Amino acid sequence: QVQLVESGGGSVQSGGSLRLSCAASGATYSVSRMAWFRQAPGKEREGVAAIINDDRTAYADSVKGRFTISRDKPKTTLYLLMNSLKPEDTAMYYCAVSTRPFDWWSLLQPAPYDYWGQGTQVTVPS
Repeated sequence: QVQLVESGGGSVQSGGSLRLSCAASGATYSVSRMAWFRQAPGKEREGVAAIINDDRTAYADSVKGRFTISRDKPKTTLYLLMNSLKPEDTAMYYCAVSTRPFDWWSLLQPAPYDYWGQGTQVTVPS
């Protein structure tokens, strides 16, 4: 079991920045990948950014060049630095981890992720 708790959300003006954090506890040694997802009202949950054990990363096209995912080496804290925020970034942001064998092609898909946090709201008013 892995427990995840996100923090750092809030309301920020367009063009501003926020850094989200996700504290992981429990069986973090079993984690093969960590990721951030988001879900806006009326929309499907989408993968934003992911990082695997060798620190390779993947990003959704909509956030490339603006968002940066990182983590500490013990895999106990995951971060998402969000710059140049836009109104369309408004959503509930979720931290997720997977203990399943690594698969690059599903890195930003929600299905392989076993454990999820409760979410933190990010609002960028238009």
